[in-house]
Amino acid sequence: MHMHRSIISAVVGFSLVLASVASVLAEEQPLDMVDNPPGRYVVVKGDTLWGISKRFLKSPWRWPDLWGMNKDEIRNPHLIYPGNVLILDTSGGIPRLRLEGDGVAGGNQGGAVGSTVKLSPKIRSDLLSATPVPSISSSIIGPFLNRPLIVAQDQFEKAPRIVATQENRVVLGIGDSAFVKGLPADSALIWQVYRPGKPLRDPISGELLGNEVIYLGDVRVREFGEISSVSVVSARQEIGTGDRLVQAPASDVRSYMPRPAKPGTNGIVMSTADNVISEIGQQQVVVINRGAREGIEVGNVFALYRTGRAVVPRSLPRSMTNDEARESVSSVYSENKKTDNAGPVVLPDQRYGLVFVFRVFEKVSYALIMNTSRPVNLLDIVRAP
Repeated sequence: MHMHRSIISAVVGFSLVLASVASVLAEEQPLDMVDNPPGRYVVVKGDTLWGISKRFLKSPWRWPDLWGMNKDEIRNPHLIYPGNVLILDTSGGIPRLRLEGDGVAGGNQGGAVGSTVKLSPKIRSDLLSATPVPSISSSIIGPFLNRPLIVAQDQFEKAPRIVATQENRVVLGIGDSAFVKGLPADSALIWQVYRPGKPLRDPISGELLGNEVIYLGDVRVREFGEISSVSVVSARQEIGTGDRLVQAPASDVRSYMPRPAKPGTNGIVMSTADNVISEIGQQQVVVINRGAREGIEVGNVFALYRTGRAVVPRSLPRSMTNDEARESVSSVYSENKKTDNAGPVVLPDQRYGLVFVFRVFEKVSYALIMNTSRPVNLLDIVRAP
């Protein structure tokens, strides 16, 4: 299954919301535009909705507001295609993006991005073969969409297990055979192979939030039985005896509409997808210690914060404050001796970036670092923006 299918919608029609409808966020807070935004922009292959909006907004995650989407439609696909020409319309007092000319999804001169348009047979045919612009990069999040990643311990222990390999080999590659115990008869033909990974424990409470599993590859069933035979059709890592089989989840097509996490929602960066422990940067995936049970949803945006550190105030040496003090300085100690009994001061938490939640489990979520002014550290805070 190709990774990009997870976020690409098959398009039959092109109808969303009228540009005159303001979103809930826009009602609460005006859009903060960049200095000198472009009057028009031609969508090109490789664009993302987030990236396009960075050309217009200081907070690009608010692009549903820029396109006039209301709260009922914010979870629906917003379909923009390479070849569309977008113009910035400020005539109504609230900035809106509109279509100009006959792009792939065009046919409505100056119509609102998201307004209903009547399509000719040719344009309708083009739509069916065109690839809509995704919200965020499919090449980065694709590997995290159609794999379990987080599996309950008891569920994993009950999963079908490789009990032997072709010619008793230690490791298997593409084309090699294996023998599996526990495969249900007449079940799916394609299975994913996993190995136990690290347990995810909440760094604050110590609660076990789930167990990460390591994806190894895919196998195809050759013959079902008490001991079934399978062949390796793809291998990301070596596969061997003891590895477990898990059915691939159904393709989860998401529109990934960004929206702020609920006010008061917060958590911490507890892990990274690639076991990076330092210098976690932009466009990398992190795990946060909040999930569906806390109300986290796909599309939630969190702000990243670094916990404020405690500092001891330092004053200027007395000889630098006035000339009279110079006469009383008799040693380095007396020069820097503190007389105000100043104690440590805890600085406020510092906001430095944004993360975008794209997959949610019961107790944890996976989020993509969208922008940051410094490396992300484990135990950094995430809060509703």
